[in-house]
Amino acid sequence: MLSTDSPLVVYTQLSPHHSGLRTHAIDRITPHCAVGQCTAEWLGEWFFRPTTRASSHYGVDRDGRIGQYVQEQNRSWCSSSEENDQRAVTIECASDTEEPYAFRPVVYERLIELCADVCRRNGKNKLLWLGDKEATLAYRPNAGEMILTVHRWFNEKKTCPGAWLFARMDELAERVTAALAAPAD
Repeated sequence: MLSTDSPLVVYTQLSPHHSGLRTHAIDRITPHCAVGQCTAEWLGEWFFRPTTRASSHYGVDRDGRIGQYVQEQNRSWCSSSEENDQRAVTIECASDTEEPYAFRPVVYERLIELCADVCRRNGKNKLLWLGDKEATLAYRPNAGEMILTVHRWFNEKKTCPGAWLFARMDELAERVTAALAAPAD
């Protein structure tokens, strides 16, 4: 499975918390709320701690800087679902510490840019939000499609990515798809 990492990354601290090489091609993106207005460095340190036992591929920090914590070729430990994590690129996003876990505008814009980059590098030209867990998990993406999933579907104790982003998932998919259709700079 050929996999590359994002050129948008400005900080890297690889976490030991992953399962090694994926067993499924990338066809999902799972954005998360970090529950804090953190930096890329802080996320890297947190994912590196032995006590954390979690990771994500990328993080978008409070200033829109992108950090990398697990290479895309590997499965991160992020969404409480091995099956989802085998298929997804996972992205932690700096957010407020209370529901609705709002993102700063720069974080949301960089999430859109990073999602478009993930899609492009994986040969996808459309990002889909189906909005329903059962429909999404039953759906088999076509060759050019990537689908969005959310952590709350795999762990009932989580509201991740929070009401703020959850209400914008359809817009996220539309904006990423529009960016993919735009001519390259």
